[in-house]
Amino acid sequence: MRKILFIINRKAGTDREKRLEGVIRRYLTTKAFSIEIKHLEYLGHGTDLAREAVKSGIDTVVAVGGDGSINEIAQGLTGTDTALAIIPLGSGNGLARALKIPLKVPHALEVIANNRRKAIDVGYANEYMFLSNAGVGFDALIADQFRHTTKRGLWGYARLVIKGFTKYKGPAYSINIDGKTMQERAFLLTVANGNQFGYEFKLAPGANVFDGQLDLCVVPPIGFWGLIPIGLYSLLGNIDKTKYMQHLTGRDIVVKSEELAYLQVDGDAVPLNGAEQVRFRVQPGSLQVIVAQ
Repeated sequence: MRKILFIINRKAGTDREKRLEGVIRRYLTTKAFSIEIKHLEYLGHGTDLAREAVKSGIDTVVAVGGDGSINEIAQGLTGTDTALAIIPLGSGNGLARALKIPLKVPHALEVIANNRRKAIDVGYANEYMFLSNAGVGFDALIADQFRHTTKRGLWGYARLVIKGFTKYKGPAYSINIDGKTMQERAFLLTVANGNQFGYEFKLAPGANVFDGQLDLCVVPPIGFWGLIPIGLYSLLGNIDKTKYMQHLTGRDIVVKSEELAYLQVDGDAVPLNGAEQVRFRVQPGSLQVIVAQ
């Protein structure tokens, strides 16, 4: 019998949790599955629960939530035979979209039941793990502000972007990618493992979590009206072919700047602790994931 642990982010709401648990038990019957359901109670709890699941011989750990919750749970599963599965209940759902995991719960449960596994790459920004992307530019500034706002979702994010844009000047960076050095000023400096920011925004349309590479996306300083074509081309999935972005690939990327102030991993702000450089590296095929196809 296949053992599955569901870890639910409590931000889903109590009533929604009860309905969700009912749907889980209806689709994954006790005849074929041993189901356990737990809830996140503190920062880092997902990692602790995932590590305990590995020790207990759990086959699959299901992250029920957004990219932040998925990241936290995945930290306890990397390098093990226990697979990560996803029921996407976040705002952007970047990793789920990149893996083509259905956003509707019943369909996501069907993917879990089918148990198709594949090893994906994992990225690191200094000591912080990321599955979708990490960055030190304007996106990192917005991630830092987003954690303090009560207005969530796409419109809450858009408000912060518009408000913060006028004050943001693209810092000067020294970038070393697999031994080759370049100097750039950048509005966005993002390193992608997957192709999704979430909401179908694709800053690195060609990025692939199975290719053993990271995709470096450098958007030079732009005027306010430049946000419109950047957003449009990102939604269309062809920004890497326009003048608005420089795109490179590599396995080891070191970014230095005296103006480094913010770092985001999978959309969540993390501290830089005064560091003047961030090293981005990839660990190929180190996380087992239940995928849709």
